[in-house]
Amino acid sequence: MFKEHTVRLAIAPIAWTNDDMPELGRDNTFEQCISEMALAGYEGSEVGNKYPRSPERLHRALELRGLQIASAWFSAYLTAGPYEETAKAFIAQRDFLHEMGAKVIVVSEQGRSIQGQMDTPLFAAKPVFTESEWAALAKGLGGLGRLAAEKDMALVYHHHMGTGVQTAAEITRLMELTDPGEVSLLFDTGHLAFAGENPLEVLRTHLPRIKHVHLKDIRPGVVQRVISDGLSFLQAVKAGAFTVPGDGCIAFAEIFEELAAASYSGWFVVEAEQDPALADPLEYAIKARRYIREVSGL
Repeated sequence: MFKEHTVRLAIAPIAWTNDDMPELGRDNTFEQCISEMALAGYEGSEVGNKYPRSPERLHRALELRGLQIASAWFSAYLTAGPYEETAKAFIAQRDFLHEMGAKVIVVSEQGRSIQGQMDTPLFAAKPVFTESEWAALAKGLGGLGRLAAEKDMALVYHHHMGTGVQTAAEITRLMELTDPGEVSLLFDTGHLAFAGENPLEVLRTHLPRIKHVHLKDIRPGVVQRVISDGLSFLQAVKAGAFTVPGDGCIAFAEIFEELAAASYSGWFVVEAEQDPALADPLEYAIKARRYIREVSGL
């Protein structure tokens, strides 16, 4: 289905230890995390909060296990503070990822985000950007995109639950407001399904802009409870709203077919934040790896 050596498969460390809720997976070490990634058959990883920030140390640990860094999360505050503050932090992240050999930088706007708030209802309190905030976001992302290009890297924007860019309409607006040469898109199956959108339709709409893919699934029963009970994003994660591809309701076969037909090149990253005490990270990593091989041939 995919051309040889054009698509590589990574997994995010958030299944082992959660960046937003450090109590989830507190006892899981960095070494355990990357060793189990390699054991499950992955080639790459994104960066988690327990990863060494020294490129030399991180390279050494990954090379022992045949892994590479695909990217890492970056929180932008372009709607909430001076551009210069976000740009300074972005440059530091860019330079670190460049040393690690990554080609993309995952960026999500966190101005007025509720994704890290334990008791704020995810759907009822969703932030909605004003016209001035949209303008600041678009202008700021353009600047960050140009900074990324200085290192021959791409900014990939991560639409995310609990933020001002969550829905298909908001993704479309952001793409319309930004230059394709400066801002690309991270396509996340789980966040789209959680938001009530059709991932396949969003994929077809924005295929030319997509340069990074997060593969996650959802448990519809849990998502419905999040809506009906007014749960927060963090409460949703704890309840098990997310799971790995093949363990939920998303039809990945069509998604893989569309990406293959468009000659997608880059990383697929399995990213399913769950409580590791309830969903063994190695077990679910293996489950996802087997499913992706069966459905996509990767």
